[in-house]
Formats: sequence, C-alpha cells, structure tokens
Amino acid sequence: ADAGRQCGEAVIYLDNAATTPVPAAVADTMYDVLTHHFGNPSSQYPAGQEMKKAVEDWRAVIAGALHCPPERLYFTSCGTESDNWAIQAAIWQGRHTGKHIITTAVEHSAVLEPCRWLTQQGYEVTYLKPDRAGRVTVEQVAGALRDDTVLVSMMLVNNETGCIFPVAETAQLLRDRKSHALLHCDAVQGFLKVPCEPEVWGVDMMSLSAHKLGGPKGVGALYISERFRNVRPLLPGGGQERGLRSGTEATAQIAGFARAVELRLTDYDAKIAHMAALRDYCRERLLSIPGMVPVAAGTAPHILAMSLAGYPSANIVTDLGAQGICISAGSACHQGKASHVVSALGLDKRTAAGVIRISFSPENTETDVDALYEALKAHQAARFPML
Repeated sequence: ADAGRQCGEAVIYLDNAATTPVPAAVADTMYDVLTHHFGNPSSQYPAGQEMKKAVEDWRAVIAGALHCPPERLYFTSCGTESDNWAIQAAIWQGRHTGKHIITTAVEHSAVLEPCRWLTQQGYEVTYLKPDRAGRVTVEQVAGALRDDTVLVSMMLVNNETGCIFPVAETAQLLRDRKSHALLHCDAVQGFLKVPCEPEVWGVDMMSLSAHKLGGPKGVGALYISERFRNVRPLLPGGGQERGLRSGTEATAQIAGFARAVELRLTDYDAKIAHMAALRDYCRERLLSIPGMVPVAAGTAPHILAMSLAGYPSANIVTDLGAQGICISAGSACHQGKASHVVSALGLDKRTAAGVIRISFSPENTETDVDALYEALKAHQAARFPML
C-alpha cells in the first residue's frame, strides 16, 4: 500500500489537512534513532555529542526549507505549543506598550483560545472577519491597528477553507506604520504547500508542525526572528533550545520531522502541481452532483471545501467513513452548530450544514477522487436525512 492508503485496509485517505500518513522512510529514520542513536544530546560522552550534532543537522534541514538560519528555529512538541509560546512571548515583549491584539475570526483554536484567556486578563482582541469567500485583507488589519497593539496573529492557510492570508503584506504594513506590534503566523497548514519565507517577509514568529507533511505527531517548531529581542522562555530549566525551551530533545521525532521535510522537497514543484490539479479535478467532479456548491475561494493546493447543501456533514463523514473513505466535516456539527470558520463565512443554514473538507497529499490520485464522487452520489441517492 502506498503512503496515502496506510490508514487501514483499502482506505482512501482524503483528510490530509487533519494529519498525514508517515512514510516508511520517516518511520525507519525514527526507529534507527530510537534503537541505535538514543544518546541524550546534553551528555558529554561521544554518544551524547553525536546526537547533539545530529539535532543541529536536522534543525538545518528544516530551517533550509523555511529559508531561515538554523539558529532562528526552536523545536516544540506541536503546533499548538508553538502558537501558545508565540502569543505569550509577544504579550510579554509588549507589556509596556499596550493590551490590544489583532487576529482573525477563523484562526485555529490554538490561537483563539489563548486570546480568549487573555481577555480575562484585561486584553482587548479584535477579530477580523472574512468575507463570504473566506478572504481576509491587509486593509482590515490596517483599519484595526492601534498604537497599543502588541500582537497581530494571522494564519498563512486556513485549515478549513484553504484560503491564503496576506501575511507578507501585513508584515510590510507594520513596518510602514512603524508599529511596535509583533507579527505571528500560524503556518501549520502552509509550510511546504505554499511560499513560506518569514525572513524575507519580516514575520517575527512562525509556527510549524511535522505531522501535516508526513512527519510524526509530537514535534513542531517555532521560528523567532532576530528582530525579536528579549524572548521570554517557554520552559526554564536545563537550558536546551538555547535556554528558551528546556527539556530533553525529542530526538526521534525531530529526526522524523527533518526526514519528512527532505521527502517533501524531493520533486517539490511536481508534488504541488499534482495536488493543485487533483483539487481542481475534484471540484469539477463534485460540482456535477445536484446540490453540491463550492465553499470559499481557497487557493492552497491541498484543501477543497464544498457543501452538499441540506445534507448534514456529520452524516456524510460517518457514512463515507464506513465505506473506507476519510474526509472531514468543515463544520463541527455539534448539536447542529457549524464550526467557527463556517459560521464566520455567513453561509445560509442549509449550505453551512453540508460543508465537507477534502484535503490531498502528493500520493492521492484521480481514482481516489472518483471513489469519493461515487460515494457522495450514493449518499445523496440513499435519501439520508436532510435539513
């Protein structure tokens, strides 16, 4: 079975925005580290020093893909940790400047929840709402920016709609305004799918996660610009990660992260083109189903949001899952409530209820899309409950 089908027997996996299969080459790399190169990088004997050098080599691989110096990249346990660290570090840096934060209404919960907690500590948060196509503009940021703004947090690619947000333009805006605000970008869905250059753009912090691109769960990274002075440590302790994130390095996970990056970079342009073509093919096929409508104007190559209007997405996901086809509900469908992303789009009730997300990897094929098409047609024909 290829990497796109390792989620069980005969499974068609089209939920790569949730997580991705781990290729055998990545698993083999991790196994080798776990069993033969298990030294603690802080130990002074050769086995430890060997791993210390290896961690720095792996850091350089990932930093190279991000087009930044290796010393600007700090390993974390996941994207959520990276987001939380960035937000806490930014408000600490700006504690004498103000208590205003700008973010979008459609960020991942790893950004929205810390912001919610900060409102209980006296912070004011401005949430930029997307238009019906899912787009957020730099003009919205400009209109919300204040002298007391300490942080702007904007994702690179929305995980439900595939919309790409104007991160580079926002960085330029902050420079033009000579703002004291720091810019954080959650690039978990964007890294190695769309251009991602924090150094060139002028982003202060950028969050990454390994398991969105064929790496293991349990490891992420945070880019911190050299312009960001006096970074508050996330975890004081033994001094790992240059004193900013203490704790023994997760060497096997870091090795897997780096190997996954190497694999994604091999024939990178062809892989991106393949996913984009597959997304377009899928959109064309699904739109031939009566009642199927597009959702948002996402242009990321790997995410497609659609709606089988009137058919609850939770039922669709469950039905297709029983047939071995893995997609996700764009709406959380908890007690009939849409996700915060779908709600922000202002869709009518029937369209919002039927939102589904299909997300691709380089290993997916048109055959996978054809199977999805047939399953959705059958679901509709079976007259499942409608709204």
